[in-house]
Amino acid sequence: MLKKWWLIILVVFLLIFGFAAKYIIDRSMIFTGFAAKNLASGIFVADRTQEDLEANDLNFSLVGLASSTVDYKNKVVYSDFYGFGKQKAFFREGLGVCLQEDDLYPNAVNDHQTIKTKPAGFDTIAWPRGDKMQNDLSSVFDMQALQIAIDAVFEKGRTRSVIVAYDTLGMIEQYAEGFTKHSKILGWSMSKSIASTMIGILSKHGKIDINKSAPIEEWAHDERRQITTKNLLNMTSGIQWDEDYGDISEATVMLYQKSNHAQFAINQPAAYPPDSVWYYSSGSSNILTEIVKRTINNDQAYWQFPYKELFYKISMYETLMETDASGNFVGSSYTYATSRDWARFGLLYLQNGIWFGDTIVEPSWVAFTQTEAPHSKGDYGSQFWLNKSKRELPDAPEDLYFADGFQGQRIYIIPSKKLVIVRMGLTTEKDFDYNKMVTDVIKALK
Repeated sequence: MLKKWWLIILVVFLLIFGFAAKYIIDRSMIFTGFAAKNLASGIFVADRTQEDLEANDLNFSLVGLASSTVDYKNKVVYSDFYGFGKQKAFFREGLGVCLQEDDLYPNAVNDHQTIKTKPAGFDTIAWPRGDKMQNDLSSVFDMQALQIAIDAVFEKGRTRSVIVAYDTLGMIEQYAEGFTKHSKILGWSMSKSIASTMIGILSKHGKIDINKSAPIEEWAHDERRQITTKNLLNMTSGIQWDEDYGDISEATVMLYQKSNHAQFAINQPAAYPPDSVWYYSSGSSNILTEIVKRTINNDQAYWQFPYKELFYKISMYETLMETDASGNFVGSSYTYATSRDWARFGLLYLQNGIWFGDTIVEPSWVAFTQTEAPHSKGDYGSQFWLNKSKRELPDAPEDLYFADGFQGQRIYIIPSKKLVIVRMGLTTEKDFDYNKMVTDVIKALK
């Protein structure tokens, strides 16, 4: 009888072990892809070490199970899980890191230098057009209260940087150990707000009408032809999408198993009529950058577009927006920038799209950005989050809106207070009180 029970226990154990092993192996392309991509970008874009990245950025969930090897000479990272889920990520100058299939390696797109150096004397040019800090903000803030508020941000949630900018007059910044004003930090979904801005620039130049059907040929002969570019901006396209990063979903298949992220999203069927429901979709953001690509219709000009028309115009000289293996900007997820550059992006919107007399996007576009998307319950505008529902920030002003990235990347824009607050970190929502951070900074205003 005892022998029988031991046999039953053994069978149950083997079944559980087999199920667990299959579960992990089936998802191995996701976590090895995450490890390879983010390790390569961390090393070759953000100039961090493998040891630092694996100890801090890549040690959660199943991602920590990946084993990675770095080829520094060729700027390639290989990751796998005991031979399963093998992934390869490589760096291309000016385009950043992408995951790559063997048959396309090493040149799915030609290397293209999009990054230029800062202008001479950048440190002598006043903030935010340069890096010289010249204005005393003590007439605006109770500096002691502001410092207490900033210090509190670093007590929880592995905060890496905080910038508090008041209008274009000046700012206060603070960094965690190992990070400086020159550290490029991944903004994750704050990239979506940049994708929206790229569409806004095309709209300003009359190159696209967001109220017309999205210029996607693949949709021209089915019900998806009714989807407008505005629907994509508002996340109300109705395209089938599951934004689940903890499992196999459209979002993880797109980012970690497809060389052309936008095409994968474009190929998804319609699940709902346009404007009938709201749900978050990184696929929509990558379709937006594909629309930019097709509108420009020239790869070189497309790769230069965000730099010439946005980043360099507002002094974001330490920003890199990465492409996938097909050469399409990953508008959903992959922009690296210094905290100062993220702050400059927020200040552009605080200034209604006008940068010291240069209209980057029209004020009407900034107003559209802050207009509630249908069925979003006050949470969302156009690739920016809103505070109309008071969901994340119940005690902050209702006119606040923000760019939001995975693990606690935030750019809060508060027009009524003339404030931009940038916070970069490595955080789960339960580990950090964003409401307290924002309200404490506001309370420090005189």
